[in-house]
Amino acid sequence: MVFYLITLTLTLVELALFIMLLRFFRRLQKSEQLLTELQANQNGILNKLALNASLERELMQSFAQRQQELTQLDLLLEERSADLRKLLEQAESVCRSPQFLRELILSGYRRGQTPGQLARGTGLSVEEVELILSQNA
Repeated sequence: MVFYLITLTLTLVELALFIMLLRFFRRLQKSEQLLTELQANQNGILNKLALNASLERELMQSFAQRQQELTQLDLLLEERSADLRKLLEQAESVCRSPQFLRELILSGYRRGQTPGQLARGTGLSVEEVELILSQNA
């Protein structure tokens, strides 16, 4: 009978150990599944980070390229501005030349403008306009 009780006790202990072992393996499986999911999520995050880094590099390259283009356009604009200033200075010098003013007054007078209108248009006095008209009459 003692032998029977010892066998029964050992069997119950073995059964309890077996049940605990099954629970341990189930938890281990769940842990492995969770770990696998975490690794998959980590890979997804790393891929997204790599994509973001790539997009950022492209954006920075594009920005640098636009900055260079703007610098070149600014230089061209400065050159054009200088050219236009020179042209304006030349046009003003031509407009203020006595020969041009004389031709302007004579052509305006032929079109029927009065000496007062011609004086206002050329910035000369009426007497100067009349003098030019009298020299060419």
